[in-house]
Amino acid sequence: MKQNYTIPRNLLDGLEAFLRVAEHGSFRAAAEDLGVTPSAISQTVKQMEERMGVPLFIRTTRSVGLTEAGQLFHAQAAPAFASLVNAWEGARTFGERPAGLLRLNMPRAVVSLLIEPIIADFCAAYPDVDVEVAAEDALIDLASSGHDAGIRIGELLEADMISVRLTSPFRFLTVATPAYLDTHGRPRAPADLKHHLCIRQRLSGGAILPWRYVDNGRAIDVNVTGRVIVNDYRAALAMAKQGMGLAQIADELVVDELAADELESVLEPMAAISPGLFLHYPGHAQVLPKLRAFIDYMKQALADGRLKQLGAQP
Repeated sequence: MKQNYTIPRNLLDGLEAFLRVAEHGSFRAAAEDLGVTPSAISQTVKQMEERMGVPLFIRTTRSVGLTEAGQLFHAQAAPAFASLVNAWEGARTFGERPAGLLRLNMPRAVVSLLIEPIIADFCAAYPDVDVEVAAEDALIDLASSGHDAGIRIGELLEADMISVRLTSPFRFLTVATPAYLDTHGRPRAPADLKHHLCIRQRLSGGAILPWRYVDNGRAIDVNVTGRVIVNDYRAALAMAKQGMGLAQIADELVVDELAADELESVLEPMAAISPGLFLHYPGHAQVLPKLRAFIDYMKQALADGRLKQLGAQP
């Protein structure tokens, strides 16, 4: 049977007045403490006693003392009220200065590009902020998972998210080792991919991510095939470097491999362009100082060159 835990209306009205009177043993002293009139304090406590159905104070012309019921109520209410005040003050501090646990969610590949270069300096600049980074490619609901913000590519952002651009747009390149391409040939059009081994990526919902190209301004999605399926771009890159097939990866993740001729890019004129990486957070949530500090720090790090300007077009 479902229990009814609804708190009666006005249940705690007058609690602070009661505690101040009990502390001072005087309605007048309690009134001065709270900055109200003695009659207001007296009326507030009287209404509280009427709601409870029991007197809490013994009143004489010379003194004020607690009844047995008042003593029992005070013994339990005083520490509870102190805990509520502490909880209030503790929560309120999170709105006054950067403090608390900042929980961020982002793809694994983004950690080394945007977080590792600045995390130590950010923590040093904001010693009251702890940072938890959940590195996963799965798309999650930030609010229900308890994360303050996430970093995702622009095309994956929900419409109700507030977003802050972190990078310029970048391309998704199709790459493979020169040895693989020498053996299997170099595709000249997306249709040629059906003859190739492609390292595919499974999304968190279970679907396989199609490969996207652009032909004369028209987007083309290709459902590629292959024997290897991974769930993040770093794994796809590692498999491609082993010569296990073609992979489609953000250009910034393969800069070094292309420069060293470990990988070769194909179909590059048709490479799809992503809007870039964005830091995003729920639009209905107030931006707490800890998150605002992180956003501003990221922007400054990009501006002063501590982070590479990802996605710059050649």
